[in-house]
Amino acid sequence: MHPRRWIEIRPAGVYCVPGDFYIDPTRPVDRAVVTHGHADHARAGHGAVLATAETLAIMRTRYGEDMTARETPLAYGETLTIQGVTLSLHPTGHILGSAQARLEHDGGAIVFSGDYKRRPDPTCALFEPAPCDVFVTEATFALPVFMHPPIGEEIAKLLASLKQFPERCHLVGVYALGKCQRLIMALRDAGYDETIYLHGAMVRLVELYEAQGLKLGPWEVVTPQLAPTLAGKIVLCPPGALNDRWSRKLPDALTAAASGWMRIRARAKQKGVELPLVISDHADWNELTQTLQDVGAPEVWVTHGRDDALVHHATQNGFDAKALHLLGYEDDSE
Repeated sequence: MHPRRWIEIRPAGVYCVPGDFYIDPTRPVDRAVVTHGHADHARAGHGAVLATAETLAIMRTRYGEDMTARETPLAYGETLTIQGVTLSLHPTGHILGSAQARLEHDGGAIVFSGDYKRRPDPTCALFEPAPCDVFVTEATFALPVFMHPPIGEEIAKLLASLKQFPERCHLVGVYALGKCQRLIMALRDAGYDETIYLHGAMVRLVELYEAQGLKLGPWEVVTPQLAPTLAGKIVLCPPGALNDRWSRKLPDALTAAASGWMRIRARAKQKGVELPLVISDHADWNELTQTLQDVGAPEVWVTHGRDDALVHHATQNGFDAKALHLLGYEDDSE
């Protein structure tokens, strides 16, 4: 049976009818399969949550031990049958624990990608194409203008600026989950072994990544006493803290931001970013279109992002494609 006959789009999100569960629901439901720990996909209050053990740990860290009544961890490649639906999770390369959800029922298979990227990242498992009849993809950066450079090039820009302006604190806006830890690892890979300083909002998730075995090197929390002494140092903070009162305590802060959106210079200027770093945890245009070929599903559904361009490209290349126009999934915090 084709998945379109047993998958429905409901107010709470994507619903698997025979299995009686949702994928990344946008409001509390009885049973949820969660692809990863970002807040627009992983919400508190579900009766039961099935996800990777890492995603469940992230949700507990963010929402508390009582974030759901029942947890079911599922390892990559492991299968679980729920009321005739065989479910398995597969890596996406997005953040720690992120997974594609593959559902098979009555001879048909569908894969929900969640969010993904195709580049190696030491903080998470690399994306693995999973065979299916329908591939459900994101489209956050689904425009040809979005071509992400190698992360090493962007890290080199940051280190060059640090060398050029040693009297200035380099304040980098990064999303606390995934981007922060990936940036730290990229700095270490580039040979930067000094202490990296963190806004307090980054600490719990950095500690979680370390508890999962990631070696991030020396870091320290920025305190009011420490802040004025951080000239020539790298400080990571949430994007919203780049220009608030907290940042004014730092010595002549040079503001940077690590995001795929930094490809758009007008956006960087609007946000007051002096040093845009094009570092994304999502696939760019080439990677999105290549993924359709790699997965090879004849039918493509697009969830959120620049869906028109990707649907058009997919249709022109022989796929049966449509946009789901799902609401509630953010792409600006990337």
